[in-house]
This record gives sequence, structure tokens and C-alpha cells, in this order.
Amino acid sequence: MNIIQLVIGSLLFFVLFFGIAFLLNMLLRKTWVMAIFYPIVIAFIVDKFPVSQYFTNPGQAFSTLWNNLLSLHAGDIVILAFGFAGTIVSGFVIRLLRAKGYQMF
Repeated sequence: MNIIQLVIGSLLFFVLFFGIAFLLNMLLRKTWVMAIFYPIVIAFIVDKFPVSQYFTNPGQAFSTLWNNLLSLHAGDIVILAFGFAGTIVSGFVIRLLRAKGYQMF
């Protein structure tokens, strides 16, 4: 992966997940909802088999997911970490705005 791709991808994931988390926090009035759901979103991004496998064959599904997570490249981990950072920053921004008196919905 090129360094320019890494920087742009990291920035895009940060902004994307900041926006999604901000909207969910604003609509659901739960500050850290996306930070809790972020690992589930990452599982959907990383896995290569249907979601029903988690219920019908959970042992193999979770072990395959774990192996897929461990086999990620450093660039992919950096991009996913920036997405998680976007969800965390969104939680702090929502808390700050609510403390300042802004009511979102």
C-alpha cells in the first residue's frame, strides 16, 4: 500500500465513522453507541462468510474471524484504527456540545 493511499484512506475512515457515529449519537441520544458497535462493523468488513454462520457454526466462524483479523496488514490496521478514533472523537464532541447547551433533536 502506498503512503498516500494510507493517509487518504485513514482520513476517509476517520471522517466516515465520525459522521456515522455523530448522527447515531444525535438521533439515539446515546453517546457511545457507535464505539460499542464498531467491532461488529469491523467483523462485517473483515469476514468472508455469511452472518448466519455466527449462529449455526459459531466455533468455526469466530476462529476464522480471529485468524482474518490477525492476518491484516499494518496499513489495514492503521485505517481501521482511524475509524475507531473517529467514533471516539464523535462521542467527545457530542458530550461537549450537550454540555454547552446544544440540544440535538
